[in-house]
Amino acid sequence: MSLETNAPAPSDFIRDIVAKHVEEKKYPRIHTRFPPEPNGYLHIGHAKSICLNFGIAHEFGGTCNLRMDDTNPTKEDVEYVDSIREDVNWLIAGWANSNLGLKGKGKTPEAISSNGKPDFYLAPVSPPAAAEPFYASDYFEQIYEYAVTLIKKGKAYVCDLTPEETDEYRRNAKESPYRNRSAGESLDLFTRMKAGEFPDGKRSLRAKIDVASPNIWMRDPLLYRIRHAEHHHTGAKWVIYPMYDFAHCLSDYIEGITHSICTLEFEVHRLLYDWILENVGLPRPLPHQYEFARLSLGYTVMSKRKLLQLVQEKIVTGWDDPRMPTISGIRRRGVPAEALRTFAYNIGITKYNGVTDVAVLEHAIREDLNKRAHRRLAVLRPIKVVLTNYPEGKTEELEAVNNPEDPNAGTRKIPFSRELFIDRDDFMESAPPKFFRLKPGGEVRLKYAYIIKCEEVKKDAAGNIVELHCTADLDSKTGGATSNRKIKGTIHWVSVTHAIDAEVRLYDRLFTVAEPDANGDFKSFLNPNSLEVITAKCEPSLKDAKPELRYQFERLAYFALDKDSQPSKLVLNRTITLKDTWAKEAHKG
Repeated sequence: MSLETNAPAPSDFIRDIVAKHVEEKKYPRIHTRFPPEPNGYLHIGHAKSICLNFGIAHEFGGTCNLRMDDTNPTKEDVEYVDSIREDVNWLIAGWANSNLGLKGKGKTPEAISSNGKPDFYLAPVSPPAAAEPFYASDYFEQIYEYAVTLIKKGKAYVCDLTPEETDEYRRNAKESPYRNRSAGESLDLFTRMKAGEFPDGKRSLRAKIDVASPNIWMRDPLLYRIRHAEHHHTGAKWVIYPMYDFAHCLSDYIEGITHSICTLEFEVHRLLYDWILENVGLPRPLPHQYEFARLSLGYTVMSKRKLLQLVQEKIVTGWDDPRMPTISGIRRRGVPAEALRTFAYNIGITKYNGVTDVAVLEHAIREDLNKRAHRRLAVLRPIKVVLTNYPEGKTEELEAVNNPEDPNAGTRKIPFSRELFIDRDDFMESAPPKFFRLKPGGEVRLKYAYIIKCEEVKKDAAGNIVELHCTADLDSKTGGATSNRKIKGTIHWVSVTHAIDAEVRLYDRLFTVAEPDANGDFKSFLNPNSLEVITAKCEPSLKDAKPELRYQFERLAYFALDKDSQPSKLVLNRTITLKDTWAKEAHKG
């Protein structure tokens, strides 16, 4: 169910928790966040989290922050920051009455109230065009001071073990020889770490919890490590960086987050999340972490490493290749944001991992596009038809409906002439009994036009069909004497004289199996037919195609303008076919 409708909001265990807290007035306002690390492009799995976090804020009159969890300078880049910001803005744009915690001008994360927490605030009703996210790196000074607090309390210590030794000691529940270092010595070393005195990996700051804990994340986890690296947002100011688990919960606290909603793999981190907040000694209320099952979608992979491999090995053209599960790829393919939001809402929120059938996503896309797409005539694989009884040189304008689902879309005129293109798939020389398209001696109706009959098949010296000679029932057009004649087949067409060429990119699923990474070598299941590029013949109105509109090539598929399209060269991407062709193949198998 889309937020653009008046349908009731979805119900799930997280929303039930939030509703209970609202009823109890536990918090001044519900405050969620979407906190990606800017080390890659967002994918459809992130779309589920975006819709959940922003959706809860929307439904309960709260606020949702977009925050870059940028604590690892060696893997993060401003390219990813920009792409994330663009993707999130695109996905949530138009969300009626959304309260979006996107920083506008004049609002900074340093505007902290007297108790060390930010005031709750409502962002503009609709997202500003140049909305800026929050950054965990803006809180580095505060997070550093929180670390100092833990050291002074004897709850953290500087450790001289190498990264490899630290991993080994934690794995074997073994105590570090530096665990009982005095608070004074650790504080001195931590200050010198910040000053840049030590090289990478020489020392780290660790929490002092329980080295024998059954939860490995509680075995004196790292809080800080040394990284002499330029940061995309803070430059060269810092040479020590907080670990994700340390920065994440404290960033939530600083921003006043009430419900920190994560995917299930962070469930084992929750003890550490709570330990840090409790032991730093922060004023209440504290944020709380909740977990849900991440989205796993059939016929694709969503591992950043594997997606990067597809890009680097040029299996796809880039992160925004329309076959990729990235939000930028999905957007470029022509999927409307509303369809993606509807999908994210309809799949539900649970605590059980599973694979969602990609057909569920495709259904949501078809449902949305059927209502919005402008109908057009285009022939993908043309064969010429000559109407031998139609006057040479004559052209007439026929009226065609723009969208039968939307009366307000109106009509358009399409030119009709003696010579036409039809699709090769709509003609068979030796047709089976239930073939209701064009065949020798058979009749078919041309969409919006006449009934025609195939009289002669013209072939070249090699025996290839090059032209069909037909006659038209000139009284069979709408309003004509024979317009009510019952003909079983209707096909599309374009006028040869008036057709315009377009490069059409026929995209399909990138993989041939539902779980391509289930058995290791995901690339062995790549679909060799995931992209076919052809030159199509299109009705002339498409020369004015607009990037914000979607088009249905009647009887074929939905299409959108690609960013490569130019006035001199029309380029369209197939978003999705009208019917699920993969379901037919599955039935054959």
